[in-house]
Amino acid sequence: MFVKWLKESFNALFDSISDGLLWSLLRLEDFLFWLPWWLIIAVVFILGWRLRGALSGLTFAFLLFLIGTFGYWDLFIFTIAIVLTSVIISIVLGVPLGILMAYSSRLETVMKPILDAMQTMPSFVYLIPAMMLFGMGKVPAVFATIIYAIPPVIRLTNLAIREVSREMVEAAQSFGSSSWQILRKIQLPQALPTIMTGVNQTTMMALAMVVIASMVGAKGLGMEVLIAINRIDIAQGFEAGISIVFLAIIIDRLTQGIADLSRTKKR
Repeated sequence: MFVKWLKESFNALFDSISDGLLWSLLRLEDFLFWLPWWLIIAVVFILGWRLRGALSGLTFAFLLFLIGTFGYWDLFIFTIAIVLTSVIISIVLGVPLGILMAYSSRLETVMKPILDAMQTMPSFVYLIPAMMLFGMGKVPAVFATIIYAIPPVIRLTNLAIREVSREMVEAAQSFGSSSWQILRKIQLPQALPTIMTGVNQTTMMALAMVVIASMVGAKGLGMEVLIAINRIDIAQGFEAGISIVFLAIIIDRLTQGIADLSRTKKR
């Protein structure tokens, strides 16, 4: 009844959110499709080489090439667009909320059970209100993915800010630094490695929603897995499934590399 009330009372708002989110997602897809396949592979190779070493860069490039040889390049683009959109929105919403939790113990007390529920609730459940509010297609898939994937970046941002040395904060306060200066110049740089670990976990959880998101009509590698299940097609299911695994390996190693780089700079 509450969701129905939301739909009836704020229908124009949800339509605006849906239109804006869909426009952003389609523009990202258009940009990724505009890029030549070899350029995307080259960029992944360079990132892998710089962050994890030359062998890792070659491995990542080869895994992407394999996804293309399976005939799933277009589906890969659809999938990565949904994942990137969900992760970007999760970071934009999650990091500030984590910072607020670090500054307010009362807010942390309120948010902890909510985050627990978001992480333990079966992910299929998120599709129900998403479909009621946004219909079928890519937008409810992004909405459900955000709800499922955002808790790690909120939790780890809160933890990272709270673990910053109190002596450093007190020293900055003694020199007359404002709260904003302390956050920007001391707490965030010190907390960055842990925050990047939260971004890594959020990204992996967003990727875990790929197959489930396909149930509301989101095109991508998850749709191929769903089709293979319906047809009991082992080969198609294996190819689509292993492509998702390849994508998960690449994203996990690259985001871990960024986190390790931030730790190195911190030292």
